[in-house]
Amino acid sequence: MTEPRPEPIASPEAHTDQVGRVLLLYSGGLDTSVMLRWLQNRYGAEIVTLTVNLGQPDEDWEVMVGKARDLGALDALVLVAREEFARDQVLPAIKANAVYGGGYPLFTALGRPLIAKLAVEHARHSGCDTVAHGCTGKGNDQVRIEATVATLDPELRVIAPVREWQMGREEEISYAREHGIPVKGGTETPPYSIDDNLWGRSSEGGAIEDLEEPPRDDVFQLVTRPEDAPDEAQLVTVGFERGRPVSLDGERLGLVELLERAAELGARHGVGIVDQIEDRVVGLKVRDLYEVPAAAILLPAHRELERLVSTVHQNEFKRALEDKWAYLCYSGLWHEPLRGDLDAYMESANELVTGEVTVRLYKGSATPVARSSPYALYDRALATFGESGGEFSQAASPGFIELFTLQSRLAHRVRRRAAAEDAHGGEE
Repeated sequence: MTEPRPEPIASPEAHTDQVGRVLLLYSGGLDTSVMLRWLQNRYGAEIVTLTVNLGQPDEDWEVMVGKARDLGALDALVLVAREEFARDQVLPAIKANAVYGGGYPLFTALGRPLIAKLAVEHARHSGCDTVAHGCTGKGNDQVRIEATVATLDPELRVIAPVREWQMGREEEISYAREHGIPVKGGTETPPYSIDDNLWGRSSEGGAIEDLEEPPRDDVFQLVTRPEDAPDEAQLVTVGFERGRPVSLDGERLGLVELLERAAELGARHGVGIVDQIEDRVVGLKVRDLYEVPAAAILLPAHRELERLVSTVHQNEFKRALEDKWAYLCYSGLWHEPLRGDLDAYMESANELVTGEVTVRLYKGSATPVARSSPYALYDRALATFGESGGEFSQAASPGFIELFTLQSRLAHRVRRRAAAEDAHGGEE
Protein backbone atom coordinates (compact mmCIF):
# COMPACT_ATOMS: atom_id res chain seq x y z
CA MET A 1 0.00 0.00 0.00
CA THR A 2 1.50 3.30 -1.05
CA GLU A 3 1.66 6.20 1.36
CA PRO A 4 -0.54 9.20 0.44
CA ARG A 5 1.40 12.09 -1.00
CA PRO A 6 1.70 14.83 1.64
CA GLU A 7 -0.20 17.99 0.83
CA PRO A 8 2.09 20.90 -0.04
CA ILE A 9 2.10 23.66 2.53
CA ALA A 10 3.24 26.45 0.21
CA SER A 11 2.75 27.61 -3.35
CA PRO A 12 6.24 27.60 -4.88
CA GLU A 13 7.22 30.06 -7.54
CA ALA A 14 6.54 28.64 -10.97
CA HIS A 15 9.23 27.38 -13.31
CA THR A 16 8.96 27.70 -17.07
CA ASP A 17 8.06 24.07 -17.70
CA GLN A 18 5.32 24.11 -15.06
CA VAL A 19 3.21 26.91 -16.51
CA GLY A 20 0.38 26.26 -18.92
CA ARG A 21 -2.34 28.77 -18.19
CA VAL A 22 -1.97 31.81 -15.91
CA LEU A 23 -4.58 33.85 -14.10
CA LEU A 24 -3.16 37.38 -14.01
CA LEU A 25 -4.47 39.91 -11.49
CA TYR A 26 -4.92 42.79 -13.90
CA SER A 27 -5.37 46.53 -13.35
CA GLY A 28 -5.01 47.70 -16.95
CA GLY A 29 -2.06 49.94 -16.13
CA LEU A 30 1.44 49.82 -17.58
CA ASP A 31 2.81 47.18 -15.19
CA THR A 32 0.12 44.56 -15.61
CA SER A 33 -0.28 45.25 -19.34
CA VAL A 34 3.42 44.58 -19.84
CA MET A 35 3.06 41.49 -17.65
CA LEU A 36 0.28 40.15 -19.86
CA ARG A 37 2.54 40.12 -22.91
CA TRP A 38 5.70 39.22 -20.96
CA LEU A 39 4.08 36.11 -19.48
CA GLN A 40 3.10 34.93 -22.95
CA ASN A 41 6.63 35.48 -24.28
CA ARG A 42 8.54 34.21 -21.24
CA TYR A 43 6.42 31.17 -20.39
CA GLY A 44 4.50 30.53 -23.61
CA ALA A 45 1.42 30.63 -21.40
CA GLU A 46 -2.23 31.24 -22.06
CA ILE A 47 -3.47 34.18 -19.98
CA VAL A 48 -6.77 34.81 -18.24
CA THR A 49 -6.99 38.25 -16.62
CA LEU A 50 -8.96 39.00 -13.48
CA THR A 51 -9.90 42.50 -12.36
CA VAL A 52 -11.78 42.96 -9.08
CA ASN A 53 -13.95 46.01 -8.41
CA LEU A 54 -13.77 46.86 -4.70
CA GLY A 55 -15.12 50.36 -5.20
CA GLN A 56 -12.12 52.06 -6.80
CA PRO A 57 -13.34 55.16 -8.67
CA ASP A 58 -12.95 56.32 -12.27
CA GLU A 59 -12.27 52.95 -13.88
CA ASP A 60 -13.53 52.12 -17.37
CA TRP A 61 -14.04 48.39 -17.03
CA GLU A 62 -15.04 47.83 -20.67
CA VAL A 63 -11.89 49.52 -21.94
CA MET A 64 -9.83 47.41 -19.52
CA VAL A 65 -11.40 44.19 -20.78
CA GLY A 66 -10.91 45.22 -24.41
CA LYS A 67 -7.26 46.06 -23.83
CA ALA A 68 -6.59 42.70 -22.16
CA ARG A 69 -8.13 40.81 -25.05
CA ASP A 70 -6.28 42.92 -27.62
CA LEU A 71 -3.04 41.94 -25.86
CA GLY A 72 -3.81 38.26 -26.26
CA ALA A 73 -5.75 37.32 -23.12
CA LEU A 74 -7.75 34.13 -23.57
CA ASP A 75 -10.42 35.68 -21.37
CA ALA A 76 -10.77 38.90 -19.36
CA LEU A 77 -12.89 38.73 -16.21
CA VAL A 78 -14.20 41.67 -14.18
CA LEU A 79 -15.82 40.89 -10.84
CA VAL A 80 -17.85 43.40 -8.84
CA ALA A 81 -17.12 42.49 -5.23
CA ARG A 82 -18.03 45.71 -3.40
CA GLU A 83 -20.82 44.11 -1.36
CA GLU A 84 -18.67 41.14 -0.39
CA PHE A 85 -15.75 43.41 0.49
CA ALA A 86 -17.94 45.64 2.67
CA ARG A 87 -19.62 42.70 4.42
CA ASP A 88 -16.75 40.27 4.88
CA GLN A 89 -13.76 42.58 5.26
CA VAL A 90 -14.74 46.15 6.18
CA LEU A 91 -17.50 45.30 8.65
CA PRO A 92 -15.31 42.97 10.77
CA ALA A 93 -12.65 45.71 10.72
CA ILE A 94 -15.19 48.24 12.06
CA LYS A 95 -16.26 45.88 14.83
CA ALA A 96 -12.57 45.39 15.69
CA ASN A 97 -11.80 49.15 15.50
CA ALA A 98 -8.96 47.96 13.29
CA VAL A 99 -6.11 50.43 12.79
CA TYR A 100 -2.47 49.48 12.19
CA GLY A 101 0.39 51.62 13.48
CA GLY A 102 -1.88 54.20 15.04
CA GLY A 103 -3.42 55.51 11.83
CA TYR A 104 -3.86 53.04 8.94
CA PRO A 105 -7.39 51.56 8.70
CA LEU A 106 -6.09 48.66 6.59
CA PHE A 107 -8.11 49.24 3.42
CA THR A 108 -5.52 47.74 1.04
CA ALA A 109 -4.68 45.01 3.55
CA LEU A 110 -8.39 44.18 3.79
CA GLY A 111 -8.82 44.02 0.02
CA ARG A 112 -5.90 41.77 -0.91
CA PRO A 113 -7.11 38.54 0.76
CA LEU A 114 -10.47 38.88 -0.99
CA ILE A 115 -8.79 39.50 -4.36
CA ALA A 116 -6.54 36.48 -3.81
CA LYS A 117 -9.49 34.30 -2.76
CA LEU A 118 -11.35 35.25 -5.94
CA ALA A 119 -8.17 34.59 -7.94
CA VAL A 120 -8.00 31.05 -6.53
CA GLU A 121 -11.68 30.41 -7.29
CA HIS A 122 -11.45 31.66 -10.86
CA ALA A 123 -8.08 30.03 -11.50
CA ARG A 124 -9.72 26.69 -10.71
CA HIS A 125 -12.78 27.52 -12.83
CA SER A 126 -10.63 28.70 -15.77
CA GLY A 127 -8.26 25.75 -15.71
CA CYS A 128 -5.26 27.83 -14.64
CA ASP A 129 -2.27 26.26 -12.92
CA THR A 130 -0.63 29.55 -11.93
CA VAL A 131 -1.58 32.92 -10.44
CA ALA A 132 0.46 36.02 -11.37
CA HIS A 133 0.40 39.36 -9.59
CA GLY A 134 2.06 42.74 -9.94
CA CYS A 135 3.42 43.16 -6.42
CA THR A 136 7.03 44.13 -5.79
CA GLY A 137 9.51 42.35 -3.55
CA LYS A 138 9.57 45.31 -1.15
CA GLY A 139 5.87 45.48 -0.36
CA ASN A 140 3.30 43.84 1.90
CA ASP A 141 0.90 42.88 -0.87
CA GLN A 142 3.07 40.02 -2.14
CA VAL A 143 2.76 38.46 1.32
CA ARG A 144 -1.00 39.01 1.52
CA ILE A 145 -1.73 37.56 -1.91
CA GLU A 146 0.70 34.65 -1.88
CA ALA A 147 -0.18 33.65 1.70
CA THR A 148 -3.84 33.47 0.71
CA VAL A 149 -3.16 31.51 -2.48
CA ALA A 150 -0.89 29.08 -0.64
CA THR A 151 -3.50 28.56 2.07
CA LEU A 152 -6.52 28.08 -0.17
CA ASP A 153 -4.88 26.04 -2.95
CA PRO A 154 -1.33 24.80 -2.34
CA GLU A 155 -1.26 23.23 -5.81
CA LEU A 156 -1.36 26.60 -7.57
CA ARG A 157 1.95 28.09 -8.69
CA VAL A 158 2.75 31.78 -8.33
CA ILE A 159 4.59 34.19 -10.62
CA ALA A 160 5.60 37.68 -9.50
CA PRO A 161 7.10 39.24 -12.66
CA VAL A 162 8.33 42.41 -10.91
CA ARG A 163 10.55 40.25 -8.71
CA GLU A 164 11.87 38.46 -11.76
CA TRP A 165 12.23 40.74 -14.76
CA GLN A 166 14.55 43.50 -13.46
CA MET A 167 12.79 46.26 -15.43
CA GLY A 168 12.35 49.84 -14.25
CA ARG A 169 9.65 52.11 -15.61
CA GLU A 170 11.67 53.26 -18.62
CA GLU A 171 12.44 49.65 -19.54
CA GLU A 172 8.75 48.80 -19.19
CA ILE A 173 7.82 51.64 -21.53
CA SER A 174 10.40 50.46 -24.07
CA TYR A 175 9.10 46.90 -23.76
CA ALA A 176 5.54 48.13 -24.27
CA ARG A 177 6.42 50.04 -27.41
CA GLU A 178 8.44 47.16 -28.79
CA HIS A 179 5.54 44.74 -28.28
CA GLY A 180 2.67 46.98 -29.35
CA ILE A 181 1.26 47.66 -25.90
CA PRO A 182 -0.57 51.02 -25.65
CA VAL A 183 1.12 53.32 -23.14
CA LYS A 184 -1.44 55.56 -21.49
CA GLY A 185 -0.36 59.18 -21.34
CA GLY A 186 2.93 58.71 -23.16
CA THR A 187 6.11 58.38 -21.15
CA GLU A 188 5.49 60.56 -18.12
CA THR A 189 6.12 58.94 -14.77
CA PRO A 190 3.18 59.02 -12.35
CA PRO A 191 4.11 61.06 -9.29
CA TYR A 192 2.88 58.45 -6.81
CA SER A 193 1.87 54.82 -6.48
CA ILE A 194 -1.88 54.80 -5.79
CA ASP A 195 -4.27 52.20 -4.43
CA ASP A 196 -7.92 52.77 -3.54
CA ASN A 197 -11.20 51.07 -2.74
CA LEU A 198 -14.40 51.73 -0.77
CA TRP A 199 -12.54 52.14 2.52
CA GLY A 200 -9.77 54.54 1.47
CA ARG A 201 -6.91 55.60 -0.76
CA SER A 202 -3.13 55.40 -0.37
CA SER A 203 -0.28 57.29 -2.00
CA GLU A 204 3.38 56.39 -1.71
CA GLY A 205 6.66 56.86 -3.55
CA GLY A 206 7.97 59.93 -5.37
CA ALA A 207 8.22 63.10 -3.32
CA ILE A 208 6.48 61.39 -0.40
CA GLU A 209 9.72 59.53 0.33
CA ASP A 210 11.36 62.80 1.41
CA LEU A 211 10.60 62.62 5.12
CA GLU A 212 11.75 66.18 5.74
CA GLU A 213 9.09 67.66 3.47
CA PRO A 214 5.34 67.96 4.09
CA PRO A 215 3.11 66.28 1.50
CA ARG A 216 2.53 68.22 -1.68
CA ASP A 217 -0.96 69.39 -2.55
CA ASP A 218 -1.12 67.11 -5.60
CA VAL A 219 -1.16 64.05 -3.33
CA PHE A 220 -4.70 64.63 -2.15
CA GLN A 221 -7.17 63.56 -4.80
CA LEU A 222 -9.93 62.32 -2.51
CA VAL A 223 -10.03 64.46 0.64
CA THR A 224 -10.30 68.26 0.55
CA ARG A 225 -7.33 69.95 2.20
CA PRO A 226 -8.56 70.94 5.69
CA GLU A 227 -7.76 74.62 5.11
CA ASP A 228 -10.02 74.56 2.04
CA ALA A 229 -12.88 72.72 3.75
CA PRO A 230 -16.17 74.52 4.55
CA ASP A 231 -16.05 77.14 7.29
CA GLU A 232 -19.25 75.76 8.82
CA ALA A 233 -19.12 72.55 10.83
CA GLN A 234 -21.51 69.71 9.99
CA LEU A 235 -23.04 67.20 12.38
CA VAL A 236 -23.65 63.66 11.13
CA THR A 237 -25.40 61.02 13.21
CA VAL A 238 -24.35 57.40 12.67
CA GLY A 239 -26.74 54.65 13.73
CA PHE A 240 -25.39 51.23 14.73
CA GLU A 241 -26.99 47.85 15.33
CA ARG A 242 -24.77 45.24 17.01
CA GLY A 243 -21.70 47.15 15.85
CA ARG A 244 -22.84 47.43 12.22
CA PRO A 245 -23.36 50.97 10.89
CA VAL A 246 -26.92 51.04 9.49
CA SER A 247 -27.93 54.69 9.10
CA LEU A 248 -26.73 58.25 8.56
CA ASP A 249 -28.83 61.08 9.97
CA GLY A 250 -31.72 58.69 10.48
CA GLU A 251 -31.75 57.35 6.91
CA ARG A 252 -31.30 53.61 6.78
CA LEU A 253 -28.72 52.55 4.16
CA GLY A 254 -27.07 49.43 2.84
CA LEU A 255 -23.50 49.04 3.96
CA VAL A 256 -21.85 49.95 0.63
CA GLU A 257 -24.00 53.07 0.21
CA LEU A 258 -23.37 54.08 3.81
CA LEU A 259 -19.60 53.77 3.33
CA GLU A 260 -19.79 55.87 0.17
CA ARG A 261 -21.96 58.55 1.82
CA ALA A 262 -19.68 58.72 4.85
CA ALA A 263 -16.66 59.04 2.54
CA GLU A 264 -18.31 61.94 0.68
CA LEU A 265 -19.11 63.78 3.92
CA GLY A 266 -15.64 63.25 5.36
CA ALA A 267 -13.88 64.19 2.12
CA ARG A 268 -15.84 67.45 1.89
CA HIS A 269 -14.74 68.47 5.39
CA GLY A 270 -11.07 67.49 5.05
CA VAL A 271 -11.46 64.48 7.34
CA GLY A 272 -9.28 61.39 7.16
CA ILE A 273 -5.78 62.47 6.07
CA VAL A 274 -3.09 60.26 7.64
CA ASP A 275 0.65 60.89 7.19
CA GLN A 276 2.37 57.87 8.73
CA ILE A 277 5.73 56.16 9.11
CA GLU A 278 4.92 52.49 8.82
CA ASP A 279 6.67 49.22 9.61
CA ARG A 280 6.16 46.82 6.72
CA VAL A 281 6.10 43.07 7.12
CA VAL A 282 9.30 42.76 5.06
CA GLY A 283 11.25 44.88 7.56
CA LEU A 284 11.25 48.26 5.85
CA LYS A 285 10.12 51.54 7.33
CA VAL A 286 8.17 53.58 4.78
CA ARG A 287 6.11 56.73 4.65
CA ASP A 288 2.53 56.38 3.47
CA LEU A 289 -0.16 58.99 2.97
CA TYR A 290 -3.71 57.80 3.41
CA GLU A 291 -7.07 59.41 2.66
CA VAL A 292 -9.66 57.56 4.72
CA PRO A 293 -12.72 59.80 5.16
CA ALA A 294 -15.28 57.04 5.81
CA ALA A 295 -13.05 55.30 8.35
CA ALA A 296 -12.29 58.62 10.06
CA ILE A 297 -16.00 59.01 10.82
CA LEU A 298 -17.17 55.47 11.43
CA LEU A 299 -14.33 54.12 13.56
CA PRO A 300 -14.42 56.91 16.20
CA ALA A 301 -18.23 56.73 16.25
CA HIS A 302 -18.15 52.98 16.78
CA ARG A 303 -15.52 53.18 19.50
CA GLU A 304 -17.49 55.91 21.28
CA LEU A 305 -20.62 53.75 21.33
CA GLU A 306 -18.59 50.84 22.69
CA ARG A 307 -17.35 53.07 25.51
CA LEU A 308 -20.95 53.86 26.39
CA VAL A 309 -22.36 50.33 26.47
CA SER A 310 -19.37 48.23 27.62
CA THR A 311 -17.73 48.03 31.02
CA VAL A 312 -14.31 49.52 31.64
CA HIS A 313 -12.87 45.99 31.74
CA GLN A 314 -14.41 45.05 28.39
CA ASN A 315 -13.13 48.22 26.76
CA GLU A 316 -9.60 47.89 28.11
CA PHE A 317 -9.30 44.21 27.22
CA LYS A 318 -10.72 44.66 23.72
CA ARG A 319 -8.04 47.24 22.87
CA ALA A 320 -5.29 44.60 23.10
CA LEU A 321 -7.26 42.22 20.87
CA GLU A 322 -7.91 44.99 18.34
CA ASP A 323 -4.18 45.56 17.94
CA LYS A 324 -3.63 41.84 17.33
CA TRP A 325 -6.51 41.69 14.82
CA ALA A 326 -5.05 44.65 12.92
CA TYR A 327 -1.57 43.10 12.89
CA LEU A 328 -2.82 39.79 11.52
CA CYS A 329 -4.72 41.56 8.76
CA TYR A 330 -1.83 43.87 7.91
CA SER A 331 0.60 40.95 7.78
CA GLY A 332 -1.46 38.93 5.31
CA LEU A 333 -2.55 36.34 7.88
CA TRP A 334 -6.25 36.67 7.07
CA HIS A 335 -6.73 32.89 7.24
CA GLU A 336 -4.79 32.46 10.49
CA PRO A 337 -7.16 30.63 12.90
CA LEU A 338 -6.47 33.21 15.58
CA ARG A 339 -8.17 35.89 13.47
CA GLY A 340 -11.29 33.71 13.38
CA ASP A 341 -11.08 33.34 17.14
CA LEU A 342 -10.77 37.10 17.53
CA ASP A 343 -13.73 37.63 15.20
CA ALA A 344 -15.85 35.48 17.49
CA TYR A 345 -14.89 37.71 20.41
CA MET A 346 -15.57 40.88 18.40
CA GLU A 347 -19.06 39.61 17.54
CA SER A 348 -19.75 38.94 21.20
CA ALA A 349 -18.35 42.30 22.29
CA ASN A 350 -20.58 44.08 19.75
CA GLU A 351 -23.81 42.37 20.77
CA LEU A 352 -25.10 45.45 22.59
CA VAL A 353 -23.29 48.07 20.50
CA THR A 354 -26.57 49.55 19.30
CA GLY A 355 -27.43 53.23 19.30
CA GLU A 356 -26.45 56.52 17.69
CA VAL A 357 -23.35 58.70 17.81
CA THR A 358 -23.25 62.24 16.44
CA VAL A 359 -19.91 63.29 14.96
CA ARG A 360 -18.89 66.90 14.33
CA LEU A 361 -17.00 67.38 11.06
CA TYR A 362 -14.91 70.51 10.79
CA LYS A 363 -11.76 71.28 8.80
CA GLY A 364 -10.04 67.94 9.18
CA SER A 365 -11.48 66.79 12.49
CA ALA A 366 -14.21 64.24 13.20
CA THR A 367 -15.22 64.47 16.85
CA PRO A 368 -18.00 62.53 18.60
CA VAL A 369 -20.19 65.09 20.38
CA ALA A 370 -23.36 63.19 21.30
CA ARG A 371 -24.28 59.58 21.90
CA SER A 372 -27.27 57.47 22.93
CA SER A 373 -28.08 53.79 23.37
CA PRO A 374 -30.79 51.70 25.01
CA TYR A 375 -27.93 49.70 26.54
CA ALA A 376 -25.92 52.64 27.90
CA LEU A 377 -24.09 52.02 31.17
CA TYR A 378 -24.73 55.65 32.07
CA ASP A 379 -27.21 56.92 34.62
CA ARG A 380 -27.52 60.67 34.75
CA ALA A 381 -29.02 60.51 38.24
CA LEU A 382 -25.95 58.64 39.45
CA ALA A 383 -23.42 60.72 37.51
CA THR A 384 -24.70 64.18 38.40
CA PHE A 385 -23.14 66.19 41.22
CA GLY A 386 -26.54 67.71 41.91
CA GLU A 387 -28.11 64.60 43.45
CA SER A 388 -27.20 61.96 45.99
CA GLY A 389 -28.55 58.60 47.03
CA GLY A 390 -29.92 55.82 44.87
CA GLU A 391 -27.49 53.03 44.01
CA PHE A 392 -24.49 55.23 44.78
CA SER A 393 -23.82 55.83 48.45
CA GLN A 394 -21.36 58.66 49.02
CA ALA A 395 -21.05 57.48 52.61
CA ALA A 396 -19.29 54.36 51.30
CA SER A 397 -16.50 56.38 49.69
CA PRO A 398 -14.15 56.66 52.71
CA GLY A 399 -14.05 52.88 53.15
CA PHE A 400 -13.58 52.37 49.44
CA ILE A 401 -10.68 54.83 49.36
CA GLU A 402 -9.04 53.17 52.36
CA LEU A 403 -9.14 49.71 50.81
CA PHE A 404 -8.44 50.79 47.23
CA THR A 405 -5.25 52.61 48.23
CA LEU A 406 -4.13 50.11 50.88
CA GLN A 407 -1.26 48.46 48.96
CA SER A 408 -0.03 51.75 47.54
CA ARG A 409 0.08 53.32 50.99
CA LEU A 410 1.85 50.30 52.49
CA ALA A 411 4.41 50.29 49.65
CA HIS A 412 5.11 53.98 50.16
CA ARG A 413 5.63 53.42 53.87
CA VAL A 414 8.02 50.49 53.32
CA ARG A 415 10.09 52.39 50.74
CA ARG A 416 10.32 55.47 52.94
CA ARG A 417 11.53 53.31 55.87
CA ALA A 418 14.11 51.57 53.62
CA ALA A 419 15.38 54.93 52.35
CA ALA A 420 15.76 56.19 55.92
CA GLU A 421 17.71 53.09 56.94
CA ASP A 422 20.03 53.47 53.93
CA ALA A 423 20.63 57.10 54.78
CA HIS A 424 21.36 56.23 58.43
CA GLY A 425 23.76 53.45 57.41
CA GLY A 426 25.58 55.82 55.08
CA GLU A 427 26.24 58.26 57.90
CA GLU A 428 28.01 55.55 59.92
